[in-house]
Amino acid sequence: MELKERLKYARKKAGLTQVELAERAGIKQASISEIERGLTRSSGHLVKLAQICGVDPVWLSEGTRFPDSQWGAVMSEPQPMLEPPELLSNATMIGPIDVWDDDTPLDDDEVELPFLKEVELSAGSGRTAVQKSSTRKLRFGKVTLRNQGVQPDQAVCVTVHGNSMEPVLPDGSTVGVDLSSTTVKDGKMYAVNHDGELRVKTLYRIPGGGIRMRSFNIDEHKDEEYSAQELTEKGIVVLGKVFWSSVLY
Repeated sequence: MELKERLKYARKKAGLTQVELAERAGIKQASISEIERGLTRSSGHLVKLAQICGVDPVWLSEGTRFPDSQWGAVMSEPQPMLEPPELLSNATMIGPIDVWDDDTPLDDDEVELPFLKEVELSAGSGRTAVQKSSTRKLRFGKVTLRNQGVQPDQAVCVTVHGNSMEPVLPDGSTVGVDLSSTTVKDGKMYAVNHDGELRVKTLYRIPGGGIRMRSFNIDEHKDEEYSAQELTEKGIVVLGKVFWSSVLY
């Protein structure tokens, strides 16, 4: 099922016309029409459209299959969340929760991962370099990293800035990056050092050793292609593959 079909499916299940959906989202009806006719394959408004129609934003954007325990199966066409079955409880006892702050010692099963940041090289030059932060860190369970096949000393965190990866990674999202995994696998997300600019993109290989950078918000951010020579000339280095993300809407 393509995006055009998913949006039409969600809109009709919500009982909305294109005009009504556009008015609620604060956009033009033509924008809805273009998506449903397949003229637009992505949009920065998908999160809002999904919320209005009562469906999962990631499903609307990516068509991702996900489990729904209420129906006891994995559905390729998830039902909109307009009339969910009655939930008796979705809480599970997981034991006591420890409250901690920056001064709380690490447990034996925890590690702290540093953040990567852009550091200005000289005052007023506008040039930056990507370096590890000496102060900002995020706690991870060792089991979490082990399950992802990530070594703690090869893991860092990155903050996503801007709207290029919306709706999957909104501005301010945090991702975990495996610095040991730099071989590009098509369609996977990677952190990239672009001449001192820290970027998170979906990468694809192109013939001759080059790469294509793709954003989820392709309406506003078109694909970027770089040959192997251009990667060197423009100072583009793949830092590592994204293995974890935390999203705040």
